[in-house]
Amino acid sequence: PKFTSMLTDSLTTIQYLGLLLAVSLFIDLIGFYRTVWFISIGYSASIVAFVLVTVFFARTSLDPILGLQLLGSLIWGARLGLFLAARERKSSYQASVKDQTDKSAALPIFVKICIWSSTSLLYVCMFSPVVFLAESIKDLNDKQMKFAIAGVVIMWLGLAVEAAADHQKSKAKAKSSGFVSSGLYSWVRYPNYLGEITFWVGNFLAGVVAYATWRHWATAITGVMCIILIMMGSTKRLETKQDKRYGKDPNYKTYIKTVPVLFPWIPIYSLKNVKVYLE
Repeated sequence: PKFTSMLTDSLTTIQYLGLLLAVSLFIDLIGFYRTVWFISIGYSASIVAFVLVTVFFARTSLDPILGLQLLGSLIWGARLGLFLAARERKSSYQASVKDQTDKSAALPIFVKICIWSSTSLLYVCMFSPVVFLAESIKDLNDKQMKFAIAGVVIMWLGLAVEAAADHQKSKAKAKSSGFVSSGLYSWVRYPNYLGEITFWVGNFLAGVVAYATWRHWATAITGVMCIILIMMGSTKRLETKQDKRYGKDPNYKTYIKTVPVLFPWIPIYSLKNVKVYLE
């Protein structure tokens, strides 16, 4: 298939995905300085770059639904990037920065190359539903278009949840160093991770109507499943960290026994004993 509605007639889907991979590999080079940047700054910057490249090629025929999907991705990536940049400047974070730099220097170059290539490929897989939808959006019928719109709405819902959760946590931490249990945190203990999962699941669903081959399905499923597992792994790590910090607080003990860990209304209160393969 070719991007007749977005790109030149000579550029196929696989070639466009290859272009995005090259962009991400270039951006992710910063991870060789500090390994954590492969999955933080490199992550957010890659998504922003994918959006900008796609908008450039689609600038003369950008569908409104695709535009909203791209705008949501742009806001998501930019918001994360600004958050990470602000965190890097905090004096309280400098010990972590030094620790990350030391660990990065100790890693063998082969390991760094593996992380660099795999994370860049993952970001392309995560973004691929946008590409597949752009490829066929002009051929969708009304029912398929409504399904794509529903996926985009879920994306924006996830973006709103993640942004609200981060804002509520920052506001609460400015007043107290204790654990946060108000607002969205009264529904689920890690709503920011829930928001990120919801965002990428929505992105995946928006593209479902455009998955024309098993390669489309395999690429998109790889992206969404990996980010879900990564967020579950992040939940496990933060859960362990908070247990050590607040474990003696009786209010915290009650909180973790009554508020689901990651998914609201599902009575799962811990992931510590769950095997997650991307931690």
